[in-house]
Amino acid sequence: MRPEVVAIARGWIGTPYRHAASVQGHGTDCLGLVRGIWRTLYGDEPGGVPPYTLDWGEPQGDERMWAAARRLMPERPRGEVAEAGDILLFRMRHGGIAKHLGVAAETGDRPSFIHAFQGHAVVESPLTRPWARRIVARFILP
Repeated sequence: MRPEVVAIARGWIGTPYRHAASVQGHGTDCLGLVRGIWRTLYGDEPGGVPPYTLDWGEPQGDERMWAAARRLMPERPRGEVAEAGDILLFRMRHGGIAKHLGVAAETGDRPSFIHAFQGHAVVESPLTRPWARRIVARFILP
């Protein structure tokens, strides 16, 4: 469990959605939120983020986000329950690529996660069944 990760993520709540941004209080997308948490914990980001479009590599079927996450963080074994502070990777539609990130905030009877998505500021949402079934991987920040 990483309560400091949850606390950092909650500090971003209310930050407006801005594609490819990562500035607390000014604008972020889901990747930018994770990048901001990384910077708070470790200083510099582990590498530059190339420009990306809203569709990520969807037309090509490239799992770019999943591959990048695997390079940088240990993946929690399949079937193992997420812990608060885990980075969650979602596939938003069947057959699509995994391209949405969130941070597990609460676990147990009332699970929640913190994320940024188009048209909304960073929010903490209940991790309802429709969201939970879209999770394809869970990562542990080093």
